[in-house]
Amino acid sequence: MNFVIMILVAAALYFLSDRVLERIEQSRGARFKERSVVFFGIFLGSMLVVFLILDKLLGMGM
Repeated sequence: MNFVIMILVAAALYFLSDRVLERIEQSRGARFKERSVVFFGIFLGSMLVVFLILDKLLGMGM
């Protein structure tokens, strides 16, 4: 069950990270030169935070 929760959270964070990146680029007025690196940073950071929270709340034992 933990695996299913992790997959669903990862998929949601993937799309959320894309929207966050688009918002940042809109407010900046230009696209990032290394867009994939910025996306990866946003995605990885959010994954670490959310999985640590899930570990504390659900005791998933990651």
